[in-house]
Amino acid sequence: MSGERQAGSRGADTVANLLDDATVQIAAALGLPRRAARLDARVLAAHVLGVDAAWLIAHDTDPLPAVPIAAFESLLAQRLEGAPIAYLVGAREFYGRPFHVTPDVLIPRPETELLVEQALSHLPPGQPLRVLDLGTGSGCVGVTIALERPHAIVTAVDRSPAALALAQGNASALKATVRFVQSDWFAALGGEHFDLIVGNPPYVAASDPHLGRGDVRFEPPTALAAGADGGDDLRRIIRKAPAHLAPGGWLWLEHGFEQADFTQHLLRAAAIQIVQTRLDVAGLPRISGGKMPENFTPG
Repeated sequence: MSGERQAGSRGADTVANLLDDATVQIAAALGLPRRAARLDARVLAAHVLGVDAAWLIAHDTDPLPAVPIAAFESLLAQRLEGAPIAYLVGAREFYGRPFHVTPDVLIPRPETELLVEQALSHLPPGQPLRVLDLGTGSGCVGVTIALERPHAIVTAVDRSPAALALAQGNASALKATVRFVQSDWFAALGGEHFDLIVGNPPYVAASDPHLGRGDVRFEPPTALAAGADGGDDLRRIIRKAPAHLAPGGWLWLEHGFEQADFTQHLLRAAAIQIVQTRLDVAGLPRISGGKMPENFTPG
């Protein structure tokens, strides 16, 4: 916090003073609009105080004791260095539910909810269809599908033991039934087949300058970058997917907004039919997928 306030020139610390000061600092340090900086400050304050946003508004003139102020200042200092809010508070909402996150996994993003929505469109309620979530990370996709379609038989894989432990914790906390397997994509799945495969693989080019900016600086590089053109994992997954898709099964993958044509080409080359792309809330191509022929014989 500012030296003036630490010296007590403003009098007693209140919720309003805390948020006002933090908002100014966050906006200046990170180049954020005031509204976004204010939201960051509120999230940090609510986390430290164990309250919600409504409480902060209703108690903006309340004085604050030293202990929560010190805890807030510690988190604020990390935020000013660019640390993502989700890692600082240890959680991010996805599809209306809280998911615990750590730097071992990507932070769930709103655009990935499109992958869940598309998956649900292929999973009629009440049917025990087999679903595979590739590279589950925090578990946000697989766990959400399991909660939205309780009869689905959901398997989630990740090659990272730390990610799997986190995903299992989220499944337990949200009371979702998901089978977790440590696997490098399909490697540990043997001859298993699925009615639906979904995934949000790494798809950023290793040299992309965005990897050194914003929140992604703090996220696991192996969950972001995939070779010189960002397509290495998309190629691997799509090449292997037909051997694990049941006849008539669907495959949907998230990708970069400039990779739709590339991904569609890979899907068609793998004999996948009805290839299509869906746009995210920003109107950008975000996921592509298709269907295995009904007469297809899995490998």
